Amino acid sequence: MAKEQPSFEDNLTQLNEIVTNLEKGDVPLEEALSEFQKGVTLSKNLQDTLDHAEKTLTKMMNEDNQEVPFEGPEGTDDKNDD
Repeated sequence: MAKEQPSFEDNLTQLNEIVTNLEKGDVPLEEALSEFQKGVTLSKNLQDTLDHAEKTLTKMMNEDNQEVPFEGPEGTDDKNDD
């Protein structure tokens, strides 16, 4: 049986706990390095989830049931090019 993946919210909570513990500054060096590595991995996973959600939300279906990029008013997309 496959292990269930933690939710986005669970990962975010765990990342916040890691950051809070590291900010206290009373964590032994080896543990701090391990926790930092876990935090980096969690951060990457969270960013990947957000990127996937953004791609999903910026697509829509046309009359032929094909996915097409969502365009904002006046034919522009919602991204800033600043």
